[in-house]
Amino acid sequence: MTVRVGVIGVGWIGQEHIRRLTEVVTGAEVTAVTDIDAARAEEAASRVGARAVANGAELIAADDVDAVLVTSWGPTHAEHVLNAVAAGKPVFCEKPLATTAEDCLRIVEAEMAHGRRLVQVGFMRRYDAGYRKMKQVIDSGRIGEPLIVHCAHRNPTVPESYTSSMAALDTAVHEVDVLRWLLDDEIVSTQVVTPRATSKRFAHLKDPQIMLFETAKGVRIDLEVFVNCQYGYDIQCEAVGEEGLVRLPDPASVGLRSAGRHSTEVPTDWVGRFADAFDTEFREWIAGVAAGSEPTGPSAWDGYAATVITSATVEALESGRVVATDLKPRPALYGGAA
Repeated sequence: MTVRVGVIGVGWIGQEHIRRLTEVVTGAEVTAVTDIDAARAEEAASRVGARAVANGAELIAADDVDAVLVTSWGPTHAEHVLNAVAAGKPVFCEKPLATTAEDCLRIVEAEMAHGRRLVQVGFMRRYDAGYRKMKQVIDSGRIGEPLIVHCAHRNPTVPESYTSSMAALDTAVHEVDVLRWLLDDEIVSTQVVTPRATSKRFAHLKDPQIMLFETAKGVRIDLEVFVNCQYGYDIQCEAVGEEGLVRLPDPASVGLRSAGRHSTEVPTDWVGRFADAFDTEFREWIAGVAAGSEPTGPSAWDGYAATVITSATVEALESGRVVATDLKPRPALYGGAA
């Protein structure tokens, strides 16, 4: 079966995913696209033999759309995801699922009323080979019970439009999701410490930030978010257990010996670092849609949890306090108590 996909939003990430669906993933066809910029939608559609439609509602209702990909502006996500659920169509939504906890819960409630999962959220870290190997090691018990996790998320630079709250909402959100998954545990509180600021930042920005999380099982997580580190895009993660530790491997890179030095390259952006993870993410999503099965990737509940936790982290940054996340009880549809 070829899965006919409609794409809502054809900015840079939308066009990247269209390329992925048409050139990398088998079993998928992009049949319809829409964007707030009609000319951009026409151009994107023409490149892959699709048609441009007027808006998201028309695209979701179309007979030649089996599944929906939402890559539009974040505040529009909830509307499109809710419409897809109402139509009974599988929907892949890039993060955030929604920009408020209330809208995330509306999606959760709509999906529960539908009776089965339709929504997958685009947290691609779960599809990275290194993180998947870490998950296998932790789940196997080879390091014993996890006690501490050390993480770093470093970008070489960010534009002036990047704000201090984006360190949680746009950057740390990936660690929030992947750590909940790695540990099979929930984050219950968050705190932010701001060390000496780098002189390389724009004046309005608090950078770096150290985010401190505690889980329901008592695991302590420290996450360094440093978005003007200058030297590259560097993602680090190390879980320390009672009997050992497991560390995320650096991306494969050849060793260079030259001019009296031995060196390896550091990625310069997230696109290259997680390209394989994006490809795997979409291969598995399309295969699941084709098989008629529920998505196995990050759920609407995971999208809700990420929004709540990152919003609490912004509150912690602004207040200087430890902030409880106050997540609702997890419903049975998402693995919670019946």
